[in-house]
Amino acid sequence: MTTPKLMMILSENWTILEPGDLRELVDWAVTAEAAGIDGVMISEHIVLGPSSGANGPMANPRDYALPGNQDPATPWPSSLVLLSAIAARTTRIRLFAGAIIAPLRHPLDLARHLGTLDILSGGRLIVQPTVSWHKDEYDALGVDFKTRGKRLDEQLAAMAAVWKASPASFHGEHFSFAETYLEPKAWRRAGPTLWFGGETLHKALQRRLVQFGSGFHPLGRPSDDDLAALADAMRAAGRDPAELEMIGGTRGLFPDDDSPAELAESMAVIPEQLERGFTTFCIKPNQFIDDKRDIESFCRDAQAIATSYA
Repeated sequence: MTTPKLMMILSENWTILEPGDLRELVDWAVTAEAAGIDGVMISEHIVLGPSSGANGPMANPRDYALPGNQDPATPWPSSLVLLSAIAARTTRIRLFAGAIIAPLRHPLDLARHLGTLDILSGGRLIVQPTVSWHKDEYDALGVDFKTRGKRLDEQLAAMAAVWKASPASFHGEHFSFAETYLEPKAWRRAGPTLWFGGETLHKALQRRLVQFGSGFHPLGRPSDDDLAALADAMRAAGRDPAELEMIGGTRGLFPDDDSPAELAESMAVIPEQLERGFTTFCIKPNQFIDDKRDIESFCRDAQAIATSYA
């Protein structure tokens, strides 16, 4: 089997870190790089509103933040600023902006920030543009929630245009510009590496993957039929399905609502995912440790377990 790559999640670790411990997260990334971890992931919300916790809190506070299970006071620091700090302290580890809520921004402003971070990191940036799920967030920022999918499609085309050439023009329903110069370009001429994901492999997600994607990062487990349909769509567009990096994950198997999970038991799901073509796996430290002083041993142990599956 292929040696699994681990993507360590740095957001959502507030059961063992204070909300202001952002320098500690940078140190975690340095520790992860030294242990051989492939990448670090930070997701985002800009703001939360009352409905973010409409479904009630997660049973175990170490679990993943999902739609509707988040206290509105959950800390979500700026992922791009935090990844910039990590870029300055590391040399190899990949930097994954795991959920950039693109429709809340103008594509030119977003292209500028992403391109700059891509340069600072030497091309190590991965971005997952998404529309997200939280209407309160859109309302607070004055963006129409119902048009978020169309806005994302326009943004992807607009950013591709300005990353490719200067001057660039784009004319859409929601965004439009002409003879526009955006310099310097991103490290990669086509722009930062883009991954896409979601709860289901709907038509819009499949289209974005085929046109712009370098990786598929689903929320949950896609069916064999979904994966076959995606591969067929890639071939129909003249792309090799093997071009897509397949991102799976681990989830803590908690013995109760008050305790962390056992690492090896929770990582035992990796071999089955490897057989299905997944090669990169997200893992969140606070599901397995309750003391930040254990982060070095966590990184070392997780990497050793992953390597054992090769």
